[in-house]
Amino acid sequence: MTQAYSKAQFLDTTGEARPVLVCDLDGVLIRTEMLDETFWASVAAGWTAPWVAFRALLQGRAALKRALAERGPVDPAHLPYRPDIVARLRAWRSAGGRTALVTSADQAVAEEIAAHLDLFDEVHGSDGTRNLRAATKAAFLVNRFGEGGYSYIGGAVTDRPVWATSATATTVGLSDAARAKITAMAKVTHLDKAPMNFPRALMQTMRPHQWLKNLLVFLPLLAAHQLDAVSLAQAVLAFITFGLVASSVYVLNDLLDLPSDRAHPRKRNRPFASGRLPLRHGLWLAPSLLLAGLVFGLVLGPMFLAVLGVYYATTTAYSLWLKRLPVVDICTLAALYTLRIVAGAAATSIPISVWLMAFAIFFFFSLAAVKRQAELVDAVKAGRELNTRRGYRADDLPLVAMMAVGSGYVSVLVMALYVNSPAVTALYSMPQVLFGICVVLLFWISRVVMLAHRGEMHDDPVVFAAKDRVSLGAFAAVCAIVFAGSQL
Repeated sequence: MTQAYSKAQFLDTTGEARPVLVCDLDGVLIRTEMLDETFWASVAAGWTAPWVAFRALLQGRAALKRALAERGPVDPAHLPYRPDIVARLRAWRSAGGRTALVTSADQAVAEEIAAHLDLFDEVHGSDGTRNLRAATKAAFLVNRFGEGGYSYIGGAVTDRPVWATSATATTVGLSDAARAKITAMAKVTHLDKAPMNFPRALMQTMRPHQWLKNLLVFLPLLAAHQLDAVSLAQAVLAFITFGLVASSVYVLNDLLDLPSDRAHPRKRNRPFASGRLPLRHGLWLAPSLLLAGLVFGLVLGPMFLAVLGVYYATTTAYSLWLKRLPVVDICTLAALYTLRIVAGAAATSIPISVWLMAFAIFFFFSLAAVKRQAELVDAVKAGRELNTRRGYRADDLPLVAMMAVGSGYVSVLVMALYVNSPAVTALYSMPQVLFGICVVLLFWISRVVMLAHRGEMHDDPVVFAAKDRVSLGAFAAVCAIVFAGSQL
């Protein structure tokens, strides 16, 4: 056991004795929990992480934290720190006081964070055997600094034994009832966490704006001019189902992509990355959304469920592995777009034409390449280190742009051949008018690639198109051309 220090050993610049300022980590210095952080970092490193975590938990929580810390290291540079707590620690040290980081997180994790911040004179965490929390932490602090020899900043109700032996207490985000009990123990300063709009954060995590992609399930019935009530109802149900399942994967993807999201100028504001939504909510949110989607999907029959299963398996594989493989990731994204069309056909029992599938494959490959192009341009222009997990380098940018342009133009060629096919003649009274769609597509694809090249586009072209007036105008022009071709 470490020898206790007397108060006289901790003097400020005036020579007066000051208690050591002890700060907790989870939910206090950072807005998240390191156990959750290391768990998801472990899952991102390998799919066997849950099994490893379960085996370690059988030996206790301290052993679990040690195993996850070794398997899933977390970059301390991009963690969501609380600036008010960092400022308080810095001010305390500037006045000559001593500081200590004492946390139930693993010692190795705590040391990395302390080294990054350079704010602490001492660092103490769980050691793989002892879980430094609650009464165990209180006993350690009393032995280390003496009763009343430290001031404590904490944010968990289990810290009550720690506050009971501290000189002063600072609480972070406790309820009024918990505050009242702590106030009776010591001189207290209460800090509130930034107010969190939980429903809003939850909705942002589900990314409902990405559901625009699921409108593709309506394409088979629109292309076949089969707009009866039953087919529309089936397509609407398929749209909802794909939205729920896609949101489930978005939640999982956000949890696995925390390091890269936090290094990104826009994605770092996502609820999980910013700490506005606790990571452990992802443990119930992702499976709940998936289950809800499956319940809706049961109504549409086994063929639709089979397509939905392929979609979920593919998109999960993308989140865990495929997105790290250059070009394979673009092919996968294109396949996920196309699967939505296949699902619409399965839900409505409308066969898909070869022309529609050919157009979809080339067009969506182009969109996926534009997405990667925009990310690469954004990183290069900002001087930000590229996400090495994606597998791309800065000098890959011209090739990715060529993929976007080439595949996009081939999709226009397929559209031109389709317009001249017998199937279109049977559906449209003036099929020649539909060649106007090719002109609009040539313009739109060229413009999108150029904007991505200039770094002026959102990293997702679908979301960009939904907000871009020119893109909305191009979509309106296509609708007008289709209407004219069927009515003239």
